Amino acid sequence: MTLAISQTNINFAYLVASVCLIIGIKRLSSPATARSGNVIAAVGMGIAIAFTFLDPDIDTYWIILAGMAVGTVIGIASARMVKMTAIPQMVALFNGVGGGAAALIAAAEFHRLTPESGHVLPEWMGAMLFSAMIGSISFSGSLVAFAKLQELLPGSPIVFRGQQLVNGLLFAGLLGAGVAAGATEAGIWAVVLLLGALLFGVLLVLPIGGADMPVVISLLNAFTGLAAASAGFVLENTALIIGGTLVGASGTLLTVLMGRAMNRSLANVLFGAFGAPAPAAAGGPAASADGKSYREVTAEDAAVMLAYASRVVVVPGYGLAVAQAQHNVRELADLLEQRGVDVKYAIHPVAGRMPGHMNVLLAEANVPYPQLYDMEDVNPEFPRTDVALIIGANDVTNPAARDDPESPLYGMPILNVDQSANVVVLKRSMSPGFAGIDNDLFYRPNTTMLFGDAKSSVEKLVAAVKAA
Repeated sequence: MTLAISQTNINFAYLVASVCLIIGIKRLSSPATARSGNVIAAVGMGIAIAFTFLDPDIDTYWIILAGMAVGTVIGIASARMVKMTAIPQMVALFNGVGGGAAALIAAAEFHRLTPESGHVLPEWMGAMLFSAMIGSISFSGSLVAFAKLQELLPGSPIVFRGQQLVNGLLFAGLLGAGVAAGATEAGIWAVVLLLGALLFGVLLVLPIGGADMPVVISLLNAFTGLAAASAGFVLENTALIIGGTLVGASGTLLTVLMGRAMNRSLANVLFGAFGAPAPAAAGGPAASADGKSYREVTAEDAAVMLAYASRVVVVPGYGLAVAQAQHNVRELADLLEQRGVDVKYAIHPVAGRMPGHMNVLLAEANVPYPQLYDMEDVNPEFPRTDVALIIGANDVTNPAARDDPESPLYGMPILNVDQSANVVVLKRSMSPGFAGIDNDLFYRPNTTMLFGDAKSSVEKLVAAVKAA
């Protein structure tokens, strides 16, 4: 007894699955519909998997079922065990696995088709080699991104002399190996292409600093989508083609938008080594090298400012994620609202280490979505704000990006927190952020610094507000 049905029916099911994926992605654009969007997309993926089993070309099911079982266990364990603060590295890792899977599919098809036919159609050969190269780059590059985010590697750029020349020559060699593999259909050239692409992915991401990780993750996600779509052409799988194209297009668009949010070109992100280590003050707080001074504040004094304010804007950054202070911030906001304070959250597009990082963390703490404001919407609010509370954010609040043409950050859209009546910055020390640039905000007359771990500092603010 066979489970196979006509290819026409399978393709129709793939079309339905693709529509579900599109609707799901659309509904993910709003937290109000994100949960249902996730379910709809999962249903679409379930349809695609189910009808793949009915493909007449499949004659071995146990390998597929074994792979699904392993993947299901890993997926459920990851979803339940990984902390929300570790979501960026998990996204990077899962994205890399997708790229690696596409590369393995391409390699397997190359191995299967070249001995059988002796002459593979040019469009199939091109798709296989493209998928193998891009998928391998995505796999190894995502592993490096994971290692940086997990602090297994330094988060700052890792550079060496002549790095860009080496990368350029290596990429040219990849193109040459691809041409040779296509022309000769020799497996040795395909192996060279795969290994070279893996090395290129590592060298591509090593010189990229932690502050640029949102852009890198988006770009590698686009690479994975393109690799999957190319593998779909080789397998003549409609669902894979459409799904991969959606991922590739959305990842590319998000990469462009993230670059604009930092006023940085993609070339500058990839090759600029932005965020190289800069000399920082040793130990605790200290005045800057040029003699600028700052004002330090106690938790009790900062709590008084917050408790008797009319409007407070909270600006979360990566420091909040590292300290896992999101629940404490929500508790502080609840206390202030009970006192009649209007509390908003200002979200910069590249705050954190992945797109939407701050939104995810605050959602975990059940912060009401209407209180989250994008940069364009909240900037007009700062001149009417009594206190801007900066928690672990740095470069995205630096006024030099707006006022100093000589600054490397100049032109990057920022949150105009300095226009508030008072600014309270929660930070461990006066050291610069990932960009390695001193923040002019810290020395403004309306800015005070509350030093310490973000979670500990917020806990002190909560206790002080209760006592106020």
